Amino acid sequence: MPNPPDDPARTLIARWRDDPAATYRSWFLWEERVKNFRSIRRGVQAVAREIELGTFGNAYRGSSLETVVHSIAEQRQLFKGADHAWLWKPKLRIPDIYESPDNQRAFGRFLDTCVCCSTEEHLLSAVRALDALKIKGLGPTAANLLYFLHPTLAPPFNTAIVNGYNAMTGASVKLGNWSHYLAMRSGILDFNRRYRDLLSNDLGAVAGLLFDIGSGRYPAPPRDADTGNASDQRAAWEAELARVREASTRDAKALASARDSDRTHTEVQGWLRDLGHALGYAVWIAANDQSRPCGVGRLGDGCLDALPVTLAVSPGADAVRLIDVLWLERDGEGRPSGLVAGAFEVEHTTSIYSGIVRMLDLALGAPNAAVTHLFLVAPDEREPDVRAQLARPAFSRINDLRVRFLPYSELANHRESMARFGTGMKAVEAVARTLP
Repeated sequence: MPNPPDDPARTLIARWRDDPAATYRSWFLWEERVKNFRSIRRGVQAVAREIELGTFGNAYRGSSLETVVHSIAEQRQLFKGADHAWLWKPKLRIPDIYESPDNQRAFGRFLDTCVCCSTEEHLLSAVRALDALKIKGLGPTAANLLYFLHPTLAPPFNTAIVNGYNAMTGASVKLGNWSHYLAMRSGILDFNRRYRDLLSNDLGAVAGLLFDIGSGRYPAPPRDADTGNASDQRAAWEAELARVREASTRDAKALASARDSDRTHTEVQGWLRDLGHALGYAVWIAANDQSRPCGVGRLGDGCLDALPVTLAVSPGADAVRLIDVLWLERDGEGRPSGLVAGAFEVEHTTSIYSGIVRMLDLALGAPNAAVTHLFLVAPDEREPDVRAQLARPAFSRINDLRVRFLPYSELANHRESMARFGTGMKAVEAVARTLP
């Protein structure tokens, strides 16, 4: 159905897209967002595998599930508090996947099916099968896991998104009910198809719009166009949109802080790029970061345009392409040999979990020789967070890989002298700290 020329929803979406502090620009277009999809998928696979093997345990804290949900919760405002629904509530005995082995195995089968399925019909069948079991407390909060597995099929789910959907449509979707989630999903898909030119095939965009409406940042457009006071309602709504535009100006400070974080991340990548070149290595910059502005040019200037073939076809190559910085050995003719001398994940404010997973993909799939120089690069004050992540049972394998922590301060203070007088990896190893 074509949209009327004076469509309030279209007006709303257009203004929302242009708002630098709304979720479309601050989260959906955030370049770090897409880097987490593969690592979260890997985390969901780990949960399913541990449940199948009987090693998952009976507690959320310290589990592989907590690791992956924590990574989702770090995805800026849309997923803040995503772990609340998974915390064990002893008085209510929910969610009942910790004390009931049968329910836990059913949850594991659900996750495994959703990881492997490729069609909408298959995904919905898995959801309905889980819903039929009526496991206490295991409601559509799991849709946040599904979103990172199938972003074009499963929209995220939280209170603000539900409130936004109800405000936009006049529906009465309730929390904690899979049937209501599926009905809302159908309505979201219809809405997304109607306004896809302003939104995206990725349902994160429309979910962000509903989140901003449901959290009170944006007013839903009036729905009662046929009532006698429709013009008054439209005028009031337009005035509220104007108020939001003024509020966006006041949010500029918070937005600038988020952008500063991204700039700092890029700046540190630039340090590592320049140091790698100075030490004689060929340098690879994460595929989705190469075009970022850095200094007077782009971050990828002077770096490899493509991974060497041996790395490009290795297991986990898709994740390896997203590692922030790789230093590659050169052969006798000065060409990149495909052997990784050093790998660096810069974790300024983003999920440490995702970086560790990419390191594992590289180290366990690297051709010809083991990668022994792996570095998590982060602000000095994040060292406890790094150590806490590596202490999780889910990352027991990482201990064999001798990952080191490289603090910003050491890199900032010594990178110039390392570039002038350093040889190979020795200089970097000298200032890095052993983990865990």
